[in-house]
Amino acid sequence: MSTWPEAFVFGAMLVAFVLGLTSLIMSFMNQPVSAEESIKLKVEYGFFGISGIIISMVLAYAI
Repeated sequence: MSTWPEAFVFGAMLVAFVLGLTSLIMSFMNQPVSAEESIKLKVEYGFFGISGIIISMVLAYAI
């Protein structure tokens, strides 16, 4: 029973990493929109990607 908190932290770390990596991949994909909208989407996906990976690193340190 003492490993349950570590299991939940590991699950949260895995979810944050997968969502961050997916957002980074989506930022490199071409979107069929205007040029201004394309830059906005790339910045948004890039931000969420980097923040997801940073959160997963912090949770990995917490384990």
